[in-house]
Amino acid sequence: MSIDRVTAPLNAYRALPKVELHRHLEGSLRLDTMLDVARQHGITIPADVLRLSNLVQVQEEDKFTFQNFLAKFNTLRLFYRSPDVIHRITREAVEDAAKDNVKYMELRFTPVALSRAERFPLQDVIDWVMTSAKDAARKYDVVVRLITSVNRHESTDLAEQVAWISAEYIKDGIVGLDLAGNEAEFPSQPFYGLFKEAKQAGLHVTIHAGEWGPASNVREAIDELGAERIGHGVRVLEDQSIVDMARERGITFEVCVTSNYQSGVVKSLDTHPLMNMLDAGINVTINTDDPSISRITLSNEYHTVCEELHMPPSTLKQRILVAAQAGFLAEHEKEKLVRQFQKDLKM
Repeated sequence: MSIDRVTAPLNAYRALPKVELHRHLEGSLRLDTMLDVARQHGITIPADVLRLSNLVQVQEEDKFTFQNFLAKFNTLRLFYRSPDVIHRITREAVEDAAKDNVKYMELRFTPVALSRAERFPLQDVIDWVMTSAKDAARKYDVVVRLITSVNRHESTDLAEQVAWISAEYIKDGIVGLDLAGNEAEFPSQPFYGLFKEAKQAGLHVTIHAGEWGPASNVREAIDELGAERIGHGVRVLEDQSIVDMARERGITFEVCVTSNYQSGVVKSLDTHPLMNMLDAGINVTINTDDPSISRITLSNEYHTVCEELHMPPSTLKQRILVAAQAGFLAEHEKEKLVRQFQKDLKM
């Protein structure tokens, strides 16, 4: 199955107004931007798009494993060399979403990753992303909220700094805190207290779980970390009791079909459990994860779920509306957004 699945019906999916709940800024960089930054900052990388693509994007010949998928970020982390670069990649991520008719997006970013190359203060990095996202949202007419992300393999001290800075900026567009990273090899237990305190401070919580780890990680994310939404969560079907719990509590799952295939979570696109999750009553939404790494847009994902997984178009529209209802927004903002989507989707 080719990664570049572009056929005639794609324009129909492009025309749909969209909601993106799970998109990483660090996985959204344009190749030409990376080449520009490399030239300006003397970064040693291949000087042409095709060879650079091999380092930062999934290729057909790659082994589809989570180790290979995460390895793309090792090169991506070389590029965050100045405030201007961080402003630019944020602005372009919003612009690219808007071009794909995304009307509401929660863009998540990892301040520690963005700060590391030049040892920028975390507060400055968060300020730069926040300012650029706000400006780009106005310019491109898309509603953007931000989620800060911390990694399981990094220290809880750094995570605490990110959480407390984020809590100070709730009124300025930061709406949530996310736990990401290598779920297979690093536990979430050290972060229990931090996420409970972040939630008490007013931040919403979404947790990567049940992707490279077992269904029990989904239960842990909900019970111990206070997750309102689960990033990926496709392995939840391994345990019926956890399916029941997630359904009863109305937990929303941010499913990323192509990413799950490319990172080895599922063996093929047509065996992805998205439709089985839906049949089990799980509240699923459709997202890109890392559009640049996967070489996709959200329109591509909509095309995939309808053409490969045989999701009826009416169900796709319902999932878009569900995503709007699951946004980390104040109730009055959410009601306005949902009404707009009901009108635009003719539902």
